[in-house]
Amino acid sequence: MLESMLAKAKTAQRVLAATSGQERNRVLTAMAALVLEAADAVLAANQEDVAQARAEGLSGALLKRLELDRGKLRALAEGLEAVARLPDPLGRGQGVRQLDNGLRIEAVHVPLGVVGLIFESRPGVALEAVGLTVKSGNAIILRGGHEALHSNRALVGLWRQVLEQEGLPQDAVQLIDSPDRQWATALMHLRGLDLLIPRGGAGLIETVVREATVPVIETGVGNCHLYVHAAADLDMAVHILRDGKVGNPAVCNALETVLVDRAIAREFLPRAWERLSADGVVFHGDAETCALIPEAVPATEDDWRREYLSLDLAVRVVSGPEAAIDHIARYGTGHSEAIVTNDYAVGQAFLKQVDAAVVYWNASTRFTDGFQFGLGAEVGISTQKLHARGPMGLEALTTIKTLAYGQGQTRDL
Repeated sequence: MLESMLAKAKTAQRVLAATSGQERNRVLTAMAALVLEAADAVLAANQEDVAQARAEGLSGALLKRLELDRGKLRALAEGLEAVARLPDPLGRGQGVRQLDNGLRIEAVHVPLGVVGLIFESRPGVALEAVGLTVKSGNAIILRGGHEALHSNRALVGLWRQVLEQEGLPQDAVQLIDSPDRQWATALMHLRGLDLLIPRGGAGLIETVVREATVPVIETGVGNCHLYVHAAADLDMAVHILRDGKVGNPAVCNALETVLVDRAIAREFLPRAWERLSADGVVFHGDAETCALIPEAVPATEDDWRREYLSLDLAVRVVSGPEAAIDHIARYGTGHSEAIVTNDYAVGQAFLKQVDAAVVYWNASTRFTDGFQFGLGAEVGISTQKLHARGPMGLEALTTIKTLAYGQGQTRDL
């Protein structure tokens, strides 16, 4: 089955790659309109998924990712329109170089080809990721989690409807319409697939990275830290901490650990606890934290590594910037890290020394997002270094083709 889907996707992708940017933009704007027109049907399909997920005991964080409502659909439609307004990534050159022999060389952006996407829970991915792949001239094969099967069917059906009415091949967007895990495994080994992107929890991502024999982008696991330095504005630090932990705890750019400089721990931690405990946050603290916050739960080694995706927060008191950076280097996942400080030298050192896709100074990690970064959306947040890093937008879904213009030049004869 997958070999057939791949063959059809490759044929469709060649057609899509030959279209103009305006043609591809029309697909996105038409889809944005159709999603809103078909909102009742999409939400009915989603409610079927949600009801089944509740019956199966799906956790709060995953259930929140699964649910759609009219506001979410409107935001997703606006995201498609935003992507349509972005410049066409295809055909853009990096300038022409002329060699001594007169050969003119130009590198231009072209589509990757056929992208596979394995994702969990969030049916909105079937709008965001597909919008970016269509705009960048790629075809996509989606394999969503069983918990979102009805939602994904509805959304992919709309994509195929729009492609057909715009005179483009429907097979540029395909869904593996079976919840059986064998198809996820088969996709990891689908020879000829140009790129596979996993979006979901740590277990899914680790499995794909370990088992796949096709090119993979490692995405998403976010054990994100905030370091509150001795020279921090403490009101700002509490505000940033609360946004990162409470704003939406079920996403990969949420804060999971706060590191507090010992010099201000006695002043900062009670203030932070008073504010965040009102939101239901549970502190998992080291010995110094527990001494200052009796309500804190003693932290274990596992707490420093956890991506909670919940209203739990690991809290450690550290001796200074070097200790904070060492902790992040040991336990971080390369996603998003932040410092709050008014000390310029310390802020600069943190930005330079912390190895992550995005590093913030006096700002929340919650901005690590394709829409927030002006990319319209994202197919994932890459935590690796090749070939993309951070929120992956249109350019991350292209590669380089070198064009060589000659006048009969030969090399050896």
